[in-house]
Amino acid sequence: MAENEKLEAKAAKKKAKGPSVWARIAAWFRSVKAEMKKIVWESPKAVFSNTVMVLVALVVFAVVIGLLDVIFSKFIYILGILI
Repeated sequence: MAENEKLEAKAAKKKAKGPSVWARIAAWFRSVKAEMKKIVWESPKAVFSNTVMVLVALVVFAVVIGLLDVIFSKFIYILGILI
């Protein structure tokens, strides 16, 4: 009888802890898979178009920053000559 009570207490204690680590990891992967199915993926054409727009904007900003750098460095050089 005492052994039965010990086994029951052990089972109750294990049940109170909740699911095991592996069960929680498996549940996490299942939820990730379910969320990935909800994603609306863009078409390859839209992705290419957006990529081209980003690259063009990057080049434009690089040129503007480069021109500002040249202008300011010339200004500082001329300022150094005057002083």
